[in-house]
Amino acid sequence: MLKRPSPSLAFDPASARSDALGAAFDGAGTNFALFSENATRVELCLFDAEGREETHRLDLPAMEGGIWHGYLPGIGPGQVYAYRVHGPYAPEQGHRFNANKLLLDPYARELRGGITWDDALHGYNLEGGDDVMDARDSAPFMPKAVVVDPDFDWEADLSLRHRWQDTLIYEAHVRGLTMRHPLVPQEDRGTFRGLAHPAVIEHLKALGVTAVELLPVHGFANDKFLVDKGLSNYWGYNTLSFFAPHARYLRTGGIREMKEAIKRLHDAGLEVILDVVYNHTCEGNEKGTTLSFRGIDNASYYLLAPDNRRHSFDTTGTGNTLNVAHPMVLRMVLDSLRYFVQVMHVDGFRFDLASTLGREPSGFEREGSFFAALRQDPILATVKLIAEPWDVGEGGYQVGGFPWPFREWNDKFRDDVRGFWRKDALLPRMAERLLGSPVQFNHSHRPATSSVNFLAAHDGFTLWDTVSYNEKHNEANGEDNRDGHSNNVSDNMGVEGPSDDERVVESRERRARAMLATLLMSQGVPMLLAGDEMGQTQGGNNNAYAQDNETAWIDWSAPREGLRGAVADLVALRREADLAKLRFATGEGEPEGDGPLVDWVHPTGRAMTDGDWNDGGLMCFGCDLRLPGGPRVLVVLNAGEECDVALPEGEWRRRIDTARARVGCDEAATQPARVDWQSVQVFLAAHSPRPVPGTDKAALVR
Repeated sequence: MLKRPSPSLAFDPASARSDALGAAFDGAGTNFALFSENATRVELCLFDAEGREETHRLDLPAMEGGIWHGYLPGIGPGQVYAYRVHGPYAPEQGHRFNANKLLLDPYARELRGGITWDDALHGYNLEGGDDVMDARDSAPFMPKAVVVDPDFDWEADLSLRHRWQDTLIYEAHVRGLTMRHPLVPQEDRGTFRGLAHPAVIEHLKALGVTAVELLPVHGFANDKFLVDKGLSNYWGYNTLSFFAPHARYLRTGGIREMKEAIKRLHDAGLEVILDVVYNHTCEGNEKGTTLSFRGIDNASYYLLAPDNRRHSFDTTGTGNTLNVAHPMVLRMVLDSLRYFVQVMHVDGFRFDLASTLGREPSGFEREGSFFAALRQDPILATVKLIAEPWDVGEGGYQVGGFPWPFREWNDKFRDDVRGFWRKDALLPRMAERLLGSPVQFNHSHRPATSSVNFLAAHDGFTLWDTVSYNEKHNEANGEDNRDGHSNNVSDNMGVEGPSDDERVVESRERRARAMLATLLMSQGVPMLLAGDEMGQTQGGNNNAYAQDNETAWIDWSAPREGLRGAVADLVALRREADLAKLRFATGEGEPEGDGPLVDWVHPTGRAMTDGDWNDGGLMCFGCDLRLPGGPRVLVVLNAGEECDVALPEGEWRRRIDTARARVGCDEAATQPARVDWQSVQVFLAAHSPRPVPGTDKAALVR
């Protein structure tokens, strides 16, 4: 039975604050504050520790600026709560208030319980259409928020601030990385505790990783249509809460586990970057559920169709788009980002479908309010910011279009490297990718570290599947293989899927090593997909978003040591040579800066000509880099058959040969150098003075 407020449970108006959104505990009580500019009344609902029984229901007593607030003395950490929000139910005006629906606080720091799918979670009668408000109580089926204790001893922990030039990103899934790790205790697998296990950290350090980029860890919904099919949302791009970690990743449910993991990763020199989804929520379109934002203030939190406010305006392909142009929604996003930097000590963010965040009434705007807010923020402007530079709306593909200090995922690098190694005759484009894609990024004072280069990411084929499959195999997703994209730029090397043919396996390993060398010898910021260093396969599934199972979990049992060793050797040489530079390389006819100087070398030893770049039969060329303050580095890529390459004049030492099982080496190079089929060799000059301005250099092909 619902308990009404007792005399001892009453708001203290003198202590109430409208500026502290969410539930803020100060040692004596908790301030509750919720933004809803179109509400007429807001009720705070308190629950028992399990979140099952509602014990009190109180009207928030004050409102200013659309922020409803009240301070409750004696309420502290562990208190479970949620809201009911009153207002007009007028879908034609964009309003979908329904006080029968229990609503999660957008600023919830910790969650208790999960979603139990029931028709009562909809704000309207499913049988009568959305003109008819549903009167059922959704509380039994809803997760609730928890007041948290902000205390945590970080000791001397601070953000690491690794230079972009020194950064190697490792994209991983909290659950998938450790679910099959034999040294991680069973009870810690799939959690932040497992992520920070010494065996995992040791593996990352041995590779040379400097930053772990985690797929979404914000609390997210497990889609009903997946549950109905016996599947689940694995990736987590379906946000319910922008502040609370996903409960399943916390063994005890407490957020201090995430703090402890970040602290241990920092102690090992590893930054933590979060993949964040501020472009949409899990509530779907106007026919979706009412879990939080829709019931709190649909017309404020979401973009609505300008010609009919009944409907959501969708640029994300998920049914809704968060209205970050609204000042209070923008504040919520910025508050969320600052919370994870200041309170949780994360080192940066990768923004999912970031083009959506730059959408203004005129379309995508690189100088829009969201980007401007981040660039001027004294906290957020100092951490790593990475954009996924596209969405599904018109004009949404914006690779190279984001402002500094953003870096961007560069799918052009992925596709061109894959195409080059399957012999698609892409020499001019490969030259671009090796130099950090200057056509896309060398403008607006952007550095050569603007491009985040990758061979594979969570979305698409793994590296091993790229050399093992021609076609996607997504049948396990339950969509008759219609989901996922078909343009994978892959090559199965003669056999679709697994093979016992040693020649096929060797060919696949050799190409994978060559691709890894291309990644790690290129300008820009390299990113590895977790498991690619071990030959991880998803059985040809290029859209494993619903595969929370051994399809997507990293298999630690039989790593391909040749790939793991290749990554370690390549990273070591990249660091030794200080290969990655902040400034773009320059060539013939270009003003010299403080970046590398580049020559392009034909296998005969002469400079590449226009005719050479357009020769579809030429599969081998060299990139000769003179690094300011560092060595002269020659990278030779041979996508074709074995050939001889005349090295530039001077004494050279071979340091990488991907045709070998162990790619790292250190030996005097003979003239000419024999470069095996489908391989990369890297040479360092014994004496490599940088030429003075005005000396001849081969043309940089653009």
